[in-house]
Amino acid sequence: MSLPHADAREWVEQCDLLVLGFGAAGACAALEAASRGADVLLCERFDGGGASAKSGGVVYAGGGTPQQRTAGVEDTPQAMFDYLRQETGDVVSEGNLRAFCDSSADMIEWLASLGVAFDASMPPRKTSYPADGYYLYYSGNEAVPDCARIAPPAPRGHRVKAKGMSGAALFSVLRQAVIRAGVRVRVQAAAQRLIVDAEGKVLGAEIRRMRGWPAQLHRRLIRIAEAIHNIWPAMADALRRRVAGLEARHGNVVRVRARQGVVLATGGFIFNRAMLAQHAPHYLPAWRLGATGCDGSGIELGQSVGGACANMDHISAWRFINPPFAWARGMVVNADGQRICNEEVYGARLGHVMCEQARGKAWLILDARLRAEALRECLKGGMWLFQSGPALMLMLAGAVKGANAAVLAGKLGMPTEQLASTLQDYNAAARGEVPDVLGKSAAMLSEFNAGPFYAIDISMDSKVFPCPVITLGGLRVDESTGAVLRADGAAIGGLYAAGRAALGIASNHYVSGLSLADCIWSGRRAGRATAAHQSST
Repeated sequence: MSLPHADAREWVEQCDLLVLGFGAAGACAALEAASRGADVLLCERFDGGGASAKSGGVVYAGGGTPQQRTAGVEDTPQAMFDYLRQETGDVVSEGNLRAFCDSSADMIEWLASLGVAFDASMPPRKTSYPADGYYLYYSGNEAVPDCARIAPPAPRGHRVKAKGMSGAALFSVLRQAVIRAGVRVRVQAAAQRLIVDAEGKVLGAEIRRMRGWPAQLHRRLIRIAEAIHNIWPAMADALRRRVAGLEARHGNVVRVRARQGVVLATGGFIFNRAMLAQHAPHYLPAWRLGATGCDGSGIELGQSVGGACANMDHISAWRFINPPFAWARGMVVNADGQRICNEEVYGARLGHVMCEQARGKAWLILDARLRAEALRECLKGGMWLFQSGPALMLMLAGAVKGANAAVLAGKLGMPTEQLASTLQDYNAAARGEVPDVLGKSAAMLSEFNAGPFYAIDISMDSKVFPCPVITLGGLRVDESTGAVLRADGAAIGGLYAAGRAALGIASNHYVSGLSLADCIWSGRRAGRATAAHQSST
């Protein structure tokens, strides 16, 4: 996927910075470089937006943002750092994480200056994604006791103010800002190879651009594939193969010279089945979340010129059981009838434990009272359909019912004594007789009284209750510039990476908004680095 400069024909286009991928990371890289006087060309395989436009539009930010202050929330960069250190581990250095937290509030103000709308309204209680009218919320594990003991909790999920899923609104503003900045944008223009000199420095890229009737068919097929993926993934994949065939047969090949650098901002690799099978095969049955462009192409481009990767086996699996709020007061057990996790944690942490420690199998246990409360929550409104729909279907038609723990265990094929013991320990903690062994808040515990009891299958491979997954690993980069690194730690000249194509803040564990925030942060970093290189040459 790389082409020696000696074999390159005459350059068709030239620019200072070539950005590959037009999602949040690519847009922010282009904006930052253009604001410093760089001539930027942005090439996108499809129409733009990628996973960013399909997301919930949540940006993780804190340290005293305008929205936090308006809501009366006290937060500091240090508190944000102390919390995120628990989530990021050692995937990034302490200095890099501090820089991210210290500039977090400024990032929100920068987005607002472009026209992105935020708001200080907060939902009345914890939720995985707030309903319209609420835009500032606890989007991670900040208030979970184990985390709150280390860092003062604060809501840091800044959902873009818009109706419905807010990612499209965020990207719309970024797209308009890119156009206003004078960035040249080429859509339906897929990068095929990087072009390097004799020393391995990246000089530019070979782009395959669609035109005429093949471009029209290309656009139509990919829009259909995106629309039907969740209900007919096999057909969507077949359409994607047709799209790739169109590109190979009808794409017009041009070579672009990038005088100051190339930024890979093409997303993760959840739609690349071969890469997923290589790095994290046990996640293959899960529900792929993202866009068709999340196919690992940018990562493979980086590898083709010597780029090294890390954390490629890190996958974020989302198993949200709140809302309905009553679900989070139940018990989640594995196939052996043992609780696996504090049920009040953020859904990506629950999903991680389920997939990595419980072999992807888990059941949510409710008693009749919690089930009734959950049904009322779903029926009274105030929840998204993607939250209430599966919950109602599972409770009304998909639950396994048992008059008592022994009967339920028998129906589930679990050890009877173990499920009974688990229930006994949970009830003792709910009555306040002992601390909960998994650290669950007293307010989130609920004593299971007389049966019947209900078990809801929340396993990774559930067809009724899909478990979405995204990839977190990517190309190793220099934390000060975003330059792609070789295995020996040396930077590859002229090549940068941002967003989910790169190792970043969100590459260990995910909380809502952290990936978008990292896209913005790392995209701007790469744009600044290339512009600085331009001014020094």
